Amino acid sequence: MIRSLYLKIVITFISVVIISIIISYFVTPFSFHREDLFKEEIVKVSNGFADLIEITGPEKIPDLLDTLTDDHFELSIANENGVYFETKKLSFDITNEDAKNVLESHEPVLFTDKTDASNRLVGVPIEISNQRYALMVQINYQDEYDELQHGILISLIVVLFVGSLLFVLASRYLVNPIRNLTDAARKVATGNFDVHVENKTKNMDEVGELISSFNHMASELEKIDKMRDDFVSNVSHEIQSPLTSVKGFTKALRDDVIPEDNRKEYLDIIYQEIERLSRLSDNLLRIASLDSEHHPYHPISYRLDEQLRNTVLTTEPLWKDKNIDIQLQLEPVEIYADEDLMEQVWLNLITNAIRYNQQNGQIQISIQIEESEIQVVVKDTGIGIPSEAVPNLFSRFYKVDRSRNRSVDGNGLGLSIVKKILTIHKFDVKVDSNEGEGSTFTIKIPIHHGD
Repeated sequence: MIRSLYLKIVITFISVVIISIIISYFVTPFSFHREDLFKEEIVKVSNGFADLIEITGPEKIPDLLDTLTDDHFELSIANENGVYFETKKLSFDITNEDAKNVLESHEPVLFTDKTDASNRLVGVPIEISNQRYALMVQINYQDEYDELQHGILISLIVVLFVGSLLFVLASRYLVNPIRNLTDAARKVATGNFDVHVENKTKNMDEVGELISSFNHMASELEKIDKMRDDFVSNVSHEIQSPLTSVKGFTKALRDDVIPEDNRKEYLDIIYQEIERLSRLSDNLLRIASLDSEHHPYHPISYRLDEQLRNTVLTTEPLWKDKNIDIQLQLEPVEIYADEDLMEQVWLNLITNAIRYNQQNGQIQISIQIEESEIQVVVKDTGIGIPSEAVPNLFSRFYKVDRSRNRSVDGNGLGLSIVKKILTIHKFDVKVDSNEGEGSTFTIKIPIHHGD
């Protein structure tokens, strides 16, 4: 079995050419008529013989006819009463009627031999000693026809040889990019995603598109591989830190190193670290579920303003603890979305607005209805976000300031969950923030979404 694409292409091409040449060789004779092919030449030769005979004296005609006769030509001179002179017996039966037709014609008359397709008889009217005669020239062009076919065969063989040679060279040009792709694919299979196949032709044909798609795939796989490594690193870090605290404090409690009066404080810390682990676990499960194609998605029409009010009430212990002023400007409006998923969006956004807000700060939550969309705005007076951090804000485990975020008990997954849920709904989110002045999150919901 031939496994090389290069050999398959070459052998297929040569096989097709050979079959085409064989078919062409046998079909070509039928593409033209012998009579049409040689008629003009036959007439010219016959007229030439007639001119020679007319300028030759009658006594020299027999010698001239003998001279002109060869394997291809037989000549006979006749009148309407019979044969006047002939070199040898013609295969054609020349009747008096045939001679009469020639004598009455001013142009050569062509007769066909029904028994031999390569034989032709041409009758040309001539004058000898002021008398009209019919010069009958029998011509056999079988050799010329065979030579023509032989020439066609030689031409086809040359085409086969030259075409095959050129195709062998050209096929390398076609196959080499595929070989490069195969080598690159083997590297990707071993886990090396830092590969790039150069498109030397710079053409965007099928092979060029394949190379471009492969390079894009390798680039995306490299990004995914890096994201996976970062994800594992971040999860390990997020889990290791609270586990270290829990391990240290429980060991201290077990060894009675901590005074009795401080034990409750240490137990509270252990409890907080366990809660952090629990929230991290919940968020990881939620992210995995949202990434899954089988995550439940049940959109319905419901009141958005009522959902926002309920979320604010749910977070009341948090904003009351920091004495934050919550201002609501909510117009009655319905949206078509998954109510449970969108509740998670508002809960995360409002919780973040509280966590990163100042003591005695302010949060404004409003609904603005435009012509084509509904905008939900969550604005706080907190610590704000540096401009360079905004593009990465929705990346998983991304934290603007890890030490600062540690103090407010975040794990960098809340906003990535928000972004994923909004993407599922085909909603959009915009962030405006100035460091030290607060942040504004705007969720844009198409009015007719889901209709």
